[in-house]
Amino acid sequence: MTGPAWEYDGYRPGEERLRESLCTLGNGYFATRGALPECTADDIHYPGTYAAGCYNRLTSEVAGRRVENEDMVNLPNWLPLRFRPAGGDWLTPDTTPVTEHHQVLHLDPGTLERRTRYPLGGGASLLVRQVRLVHLADPHLAALRTEFTAEGEPLDLEVEAALDGRVTNSGVARYRELDGRHLTRVEAGAAAPGTVWLRCHTRTSDIGVGLAARLTADAPVRHADEDRRAVQRLTLRLLPGRTATVDKTVALHTSRDPAISDPLCAALDRTAGAPPFETLLEAHRTAWQQLWRRTALDVPGEAGSILRLHLFHVLQTLSPHTADLDVGVPARGLHGEAYRGHVFWDELFVLPYLNLHLPEVSRALLRYRHRRLDAACHAAAALGRRGALYPWQSGSDGREETQQLHLNPRSGRWLPDHSRLQHHVGSAVAYNIWQYCEATGDTDFRHGEGAEMLLQIARFWADSAVWDDHLGRYRIRGVVGPDEYHDAYPGAARPGLDDNAYTNVTAAWVLGRALELLAGLPEPRRRELTEYSGLADDEPARWEQVSRRLHIPFHDGVISQFDGYADLAELDWDGYRKRYDDIRRLDRILEAEGDTVNRYKASKQADVLMLGYLFSPGELRGLFQRLGHRLDEHTWTATVDHYLHRTSHGSTLSGLVHGWILARARRADAWRFVQEALRGDIADLQGGTTGEGVHLGAMAGTLDLVQRGLTGLETRGGLCLDPVPLPELSSYGFSLRYHGHWGVRLRLRSGLLEIAVPASDRSPIDIRLRDRVVPVGPGKTARLVLPD
Repeated sequence: MTGPAWEYDGYRPGEERLRESLCTLGNGYFATRGALPECTADDIHYPGTYAAGCYNRLTSEVAGRRVENEDMVNLPNWLPLRFRPAGGDWLTPDTTPVTEHHQVLHLDPGTLERRTRYPLGGGASLLVRQVRLVHLADPHLAALRTEFTAEGEPLDLEVEAALDGRVTNSGVARYRELDGRHLTRVEAGAAAPGTVWLRCHTRTSDIGVGLAARLTADAPVRHADEDRRAVQRLTLRLLPGRTATVDKTVALHTSRDPAISDPLCAALDRTAGAPPFETLLEAHRTAWQQLWRRTALDVPGEAGSILRLHLFHVLQTLSPHTADLDVGVPARGLHGEAYRGHVFWDELFVLPYLNLHLPEVSRALLRYRHRRLDAACHAAAALGRRGALYPWQSGSDGREETQQLHLNPRSGRWLPDHSRLQHHVGSAVAYNIWQYCEATGDTDFRHGEGAEMLLQIARFWADSAVWDDHLGRYRIRGVVGPDEYHDAYPGAARPGLDDNAYTNVTAAWVLGRALELLAGLPEPRRRELTEYSGLADDEPARWEQVSRRLHIPFHDGVISQFDGYADLAELDWDGYRKRYDDIRRLDRILEAEGDTVNRYKASKQADVLMLGYLFSPGELRGLFQRLGHRLDEHTWTATVDHYLHRTSHGSTLSGLVHGWILARARRADAWRFVQEALRGDIADLQGGTTGEGVHLGAMAGTLDLVQRGLTGLETRGGLCLDPVPLPELSSYGFSLRYHGHWGVRLRLRSGLLEIAVPASDRSPIDIRLRDRVVPVGPGKTARLVLPD
């Protein structure tokens, strides 16, 4: 699997869910999994289609409790196109063993091609070739071309195409006890010759959905009425060696779309005006070509191929069309139903890459958070605190969507879920605001929506901090850190931990940035903001105190993950590795044994070490110095080693963060973790999770590892670079967009850095290395020897 294509050979039912996720096609507005059009949803296949931001809320009975969940809705399936010899059985690879099956995801043009040969007996066979696209230029269109070739003898082939409204949300096995019937009022019918339609609504959010499909072939197309399906049929006379083509062009609209009066009318109009398949394909290819130019990394070898696949899936979820939508970053993309399509802190790993390529998309994603600022303020007020508490899981309206129960598949038990105590999501929002403004120079956003969010997040942290006379420090109690394994002290009656180091350090950072922002605001805007938010005169002084006096626990010369961490027991890591093939989900293993991971020094993923991911070594030292601690290289290295040996890596983000950290802290070990980050989804390292949707944060994070991690790139007062030579990734290049400069080209290889700034009317860019500053003007190229 090299080059600009991702290929699968042979039909393997056990791999279909994984392939369907990794062969998903999308355009930022909607996406469809790479399922075979002749197959229906079952234990092998799951042909889901999802529109960004389309959620619905249902209540289910679980473990004797009524549980409410909001899901990203599986929309009516536009794919169905099945076929059979006249009077015979419908052909699928599950019912008729195939003699050839090949799937190719073409990354550059954004198409999915499949080629399957069905044996028909007596030496005859049917060759099926399909090309599929979800249009990048027109986000409401998709198309499927199917070519049938009879081999050996003539064949009368019956073909049936459909729009299927009988779908449910059932793509994640552990959710199947929950109600997944999100669609209601499903109607179907025929319009112009060769065109059918289907419309429906979501059950509680009442989002209207309209689809229309146009079928084109060299045979008469018949319409059939079926319950909740819009069906078209035709019969092809196939002569040996002659190919017959059937084109299916589909339009999708929802009532959330701007500038339409009715989603079904809009879908019918769009289908009627859609050009032939060849023209659609050409416009689609052109749109992808333009997007690749703005975003692509140039990395050689297998790593480069995987990074291109990762970028492809990021762009299919968050494309330039996203800039017009009210959506966040779904943690599993538009690729499946895991996490119910919710928005987590994963944007922390996604936006830094987008900031320097598609800043308009980053701004839209931050505006999703701003529109939900009031909900975050209400959540904080419910805890008796000022400011804004963003939810750990977000969906349509900004309320907390984190489930109250989760299922342990090992034990079969439903357990309380306390992950909503991960209040550090607010710091992630603040970090992304700051990163976006530094990368773009967008002072309007910085002084406007960005300032409103940042100040309210700071207020929450300041109001959450409680003074401890004994320690002479402020403390933040009752939270859960990024690790997620630890949600309570052993034997405690209440969930939550005190003084999670990551939470406290990032809270201090937020408070410092909020003070810096206030000081730099134009005076009229500062007055407006303080009046609007009700900011008291004494609040900034408290922010200053808290930002310098938050408690950061240490033990044995390393940073403690939280207060009391040192008292936990050591786990028998070798024993558990011998007893279980995979201990990534150690929490589930221990719970099934009647134990709890809360008793042990064991982490699911990077927690304290996340600080080294977010902040450069110099900035991290400065943060600890502000808090009254000296963080020297010895202490940080000891901290890295301590947690490296006590982490099970039960998250795809863990390998990414550890690879990023070790590239600077212990270079010889970095590549192993970088490889794990690169292979997380393509090899399904988390054991079946990729089939439920890709891990978008980890995919985007690998791109940013090259863009910022290995280059040491920061966007403060120019482009600051502090590259680290990683032998396995020593030559790479990329273009970026910075402060109005489009297509600034950076290339690193063999100790040399080349920067080319395209011609424009902008000012020169200061390129800052450790030992010098070099201004590079528009139309100029600089070649710099890097310091050892």
